[in-house]
Amino acid sequence: MSIDKTSAPVDGEHEVVNPDAAHDAVTAVDPRLLVREQGIAGYVSEFKRKLHAGDLGSIPVVIGLVIICAIFQSLNSQFLSAQNLSNIAVTMVATGMMAVGIIFVLLLGEIDLSVGSVSGVSGAIVAVLTVTHGMNEWLAVVVALASGAAIGAVHGFFFARIGAPAFAVTLAGLLFWLGFMLQLLGDQGTINLDGEGVVGKLTTYYFSDVAAAYGLAAVAVAVFFLTSYFDNRRREAVGIPSRPVSDIVFRTVLLAVVSFAAAFMFNQYKGLPLALVLFLAVLVITDFVLRRTPYGRKIFALGGSVEASRRAGINVTAVRVSVFALAGFFAAVGGLFWASKIAAANQSAGAGDLLMNVIAAAVIGGTSLFGGRGRTWNALLGVMVIVSIQYGLALEGIATPIQYMITGGVLLATVVIDSVTRKTQKTAGRA
Repeated sequence: MSIDKTSAPVDGEHEVVNPDAAHDAVTAVDPRLLVREQGIAGYVSEFKRKLHAGDLGSIPVVIGLVIICAIFQSLNSQFLSAQNLSNIAVTMVATGMMAVGIIFVLLLGEIDLSVGSVSGVSGAIVAVLTVTHGMNEWLAVVVALASGAAIGAVHGFFFARIGAPAFAVTLAGLLFWLGFMLQLLGDQGTINLDGEGVVGKLTTYYFSDVAAAYGLAAVAVAVFFLTSYFDNRRREAVGIPSRPVSDIVFRTVLLAVVSFAAAFMFNQYKGLPLALVLFLAVLVITDFVLRRTPYGRKIFALGGSVEASRRAGINVTAVRVSVFALAGFFAAVGGLFWASKIAAANQSAGAGDLLMNVIAAAVIGGTSLFGGRGRTWNALLGVMVIVSIQYGLALEGIATPIQYMITGGVLLATVVIDSVTRKTQKTAGRA
């Protein structure tokens, strides 16, 4: 906590304060906050400042995504077709859900290597309970999700309470839960799920009524405008710099263009995918938790400095365990979407390049590997890049090994940019 030295007593006597200095102390405002009042011109100057400081946020990812789409569309006119984009939207949800959990862990500056195996376990639990033992599918889903959270909490306990490195604990978890999944599935190795069941419909159900997509777009735009407007009113009430109404309108119009364009595209195929609706809901809720709740601020604080957080009274152990529990929960959610995608639980679930794609989605989207910087919306951007590359290369008939190499190259480039950004921010005095 900082102290205003212009009014602090010195050696038992009250220091005489210069009125002009006191006035300056009251009116001095962080230049970055003035961007809200300066409108478009303020954003231009802010962009220049961030460029020099090496803090461009998600801008490089958005530009990269546009370039990727332009390249693949030029190679194959089907890439931006409604069917292909709808398939991309549904496919990316499983990886995206898992990436949300990984983002929480990365914000602590840690890593969880077990999410792939945990996702496989959740699919296996649902399959065994519903198909083999005849349990109600909704109850089986609850058991699978609770199991994922419990598994993550166990990992968090060994890391936060016992003091074992998260890398080693979750690597052990990767192997253990992989074996556990294989044991659950038994000799057959594959258990087919009911395509019309709860899990089956996660990736196959579409809101075919055109009003659904347009209605969701309208609600999103209206909520964004109202929350921005009333947030401004609260800021003005306490004298904090706020966005001009013209800026809010511009941002709202931009969101409306993107939202209604997406709605139009979905309605050209099967309609609005249920999977995407659930993913967007998760992103909104988790973003609110991270940015608007004390729990979220504690996570960011731990990512900045564990010792400082401990001295500030934060229960470091509890927060760490809860974060790994969240990672396990979202890994289980992703596992259900993967099981829905193939309508089965099998021995290959959670294997292959899934773990790499999950971590890559979080990092490519803009979450720092070093902790303390990121948003759950980064999962959306990152997974769009990953899945777009995969679909684009598949349309061109590129072999899987080449797909791996290209995706790995993109991930390496992102990590390098993240490292360079941190060095630049340290030079600029912002880290």
